[in-house]
Amino acid sequence: MKTIITIQHTESVHHTNGMVGSWTDWSLSEKGSEQAENIGKNLSAELSGKYVIYSSDLLRAKQTAEAIGKYLGVKPIYKTELRERNLGEAVGKSVRWLRENMEKPERTVDDRLFPSAESRREEWNRLKPFFDEITSNGEKYIIIVSHGDLLSVFNAMWLGLPAEFLEKAELFGVSGGVSFLFENAEGKRFIKKMSDTSYMK
Repeated sequence: MKTIITIQHTESVHHTNGMVGSWTDWSLSEKGSEQAENIGKNLSAELSGKYVIYSSDLLRAKQTAEAIGKYLGVKPIYKTELRERNLGEAVGKSVRWLRENMEKPERTVDDRLFPSAESRREEWNRLKPFFDEITSNGEKYIIIVSHGDLLSVFNAMWLGLPAEFLEKAELFGVSGGVSFLFENAEGKRFIKKMSDTSYMK
């Protein structure tokens, strides 16, 4: 039996200024900080059991995880494996620059927008050892705070899908969305709630 709650970080400055997120270390906006506080309050009123919190080490995810952890009495553990996908040359640039300068469109999980960017398969391979560890260890209650692209990969892994699934479909959430994933005693996995934004209110 295992419960994993995934949370996509709340509104970041890059959501409002037209810049690329990726590995640029944006902070939460004022609105995003309030959203993270609300998620912490609402989850703490609902959850029972002692949770472990794992978070991306990028600032916007860290700030989200810290706000939530404060209400649950848990200090987050930061993992580089939970970072958003590295977009190489586009890091620190605007979304417009990315669209106008991308060197190769992504049609397969092995394509890269830029030579130094991660492909989806490389992102998958970066996440896989962490995924295998938390799904096989004795921790029953886990919260993961990360980013949209990375959590889409995580969702596909959770359902036992291959990386190539991402060429056809996505299990993508939204900023501040909270998802509930369960594994029963027989090892069958469920996604019972997907990217619920009501926790931000």
